[in-house]
Amino acid sequence: MHKFLRAVGFSMYQKKHDIETLLAELVDEASPAQIRKLQLDSETNLCQVRAEMAPDMGIDIYGEMDSLGNIKPEYYLPYLLNHDLSSEVSCSIQRHTEKETYAGLLDDSRVGISLIFYLENVLEYRRRLLARESTDTSYVNLSAMSVKGKILLPLKKSEKQVEMSKVAAKQRNDLMEAARNGDEEAMETLTIEDIDLYSQISRRVMKEDIYSIIDSSFMPSGIECDQYAIIGDIVHLDLVKNKMTGEDIYNLKIDCNDVIFHVAINKIDLMGEPEVGRRFKGQIWMMGTAKFRS
Repeated sequence: MHKFLRAVGFSMYQKKHDIETLLAELVDEASPAQIRKLQLDSETNLCQVRAEMAPDMGIDIYGEMDSLGNIKPEYYLPYLLNHDLSSEVSCSIQRHTEKETYAGLLDDSRVGISLIFYLENVLEYRRRLLARESTDTSYVNLSAMSVKGKILLPLKKSEKQVEMSKVAAKQRNDLMEAARNGDEEAMETLTIEDIDLYSQISRRVMKEDIYSIIDSSFMPSGIECDQYAIIGDIVHLDLVKNKMTGEDIYNLKIDCNDVIFHVAINKIDLMGEPEVGRRFKGQIWMMGTAKFRS
């Protein structure tokens, strides 16, 4: 069973037999508009059934369609769509070893690490490869799922402090970009800033709570490369309902290190009451939709 299936409202499905029954039911009830098929070669095809359970979220079921039009599910993934631009940095895409799935990699200086995510629009990318069309990306819309999170109170900042933080973040991003291009002066400046920041945090942590010092963070979590521990500001939220199970799901729009993405989390897995302006802390599985150049 996929660990993050509960994030789109299927917390009660915990047995393999129940999951298989669910997938078979969703495939049988799928309308032609929900089915997409891509012919990989003369004998092989890749079929996707998109079962939407709430606005912009649900389950993608992948398999192969036989000559009679029957689809045998081979694997499935919960999905969450994001219509907000997350990053305009060029993205590289590579195939996973096990099956017809892909991972994207972003080197966005705002995050501070190489961000790896699960590619949501697999069929579009695979079709471009077959047609020998361009797979260069113009931007990426990121989304994520979480099975455990909590709400933190916001940091109290004046408008001047907010503005100064934005200016400082932009200057640091420019320095990091210059350092990546081999600018030794930028490297030296970043090193000095990091030493000063470490000293400042070391002094403050003696008297203050760590979450009053750290505004937002984005860190790899565990041994899987597309999972992260984040702290980010909630800039918008929707409470939606899975039309099949009736479970309530939060769709949180998060601003983390100036990167905008959406997080889906089951209401029963979220500790605290989310509101715009408060912060979300949790472990996420990152996925994204790559927008390709025409």
